[in-house]
Amino acid sequence: MQNRNFLLTLLKIVLTLPVAYALVYPFLHSSQSVGILQELETLGVYGSIALGSVFLIFVFFYCRDLSRTLSLVSPNARVAQARSVWLMFLIPYNFIEDFFIIANVATSLRNEAAQNPALQSLTHFGLASGIGWCAAQIVSLWPSEIGSFASLIAIVLWIVHWRFIRQVNRLLANS
Repeated sequence: MQNRNFLLTLLKIVLTLPVAYALVYPFLHSSQSVGILQELETLGVYGSIALGSVFLIFVFFYCRDLSRTLSLVSPNARVAQARSVWLMFLIPYNFIEDFFIIANVATSLRNEAAQNPALQSLTHFGLASGIGWCAAQIVSLWPSEIGSFASLIAIVLWIVHWRFIRQVNRLLANS
């Protein structure tokens, strides 16, 4: 089991390398105003800092809700610890880890639904919208209009997933 965890972590790190390159690409090719550099020009430094700060505040509340979901799931149904969701703040590793966090939450909810009548009315466990925002987030790193459009899709799917998680938390808290 320990060897499996090591290999999985190694895979995540290897997959993070192209993400890290994509994040620094606009700075390496600064003659092109694309990606984050275009946004910096549009918003200015202080506007970018403000927008980034607001975004991180939203990520904090989303992580708090995901953590609460895992805490509300019975321990025998949980496939990850509640604190694992905070890896979403570990940039750039989070771009890959987010897929695993979403899958762990969805699997835990599926396991919980098998034993908790409060969740038996659910037709899905948030995997599609969760994996969707993770994938769109990766595509958003492409420095073009495609990346900008993917950013919008990622935000919409993130909101859809977050609303689902909040709904599930209400169901679990009331059961």
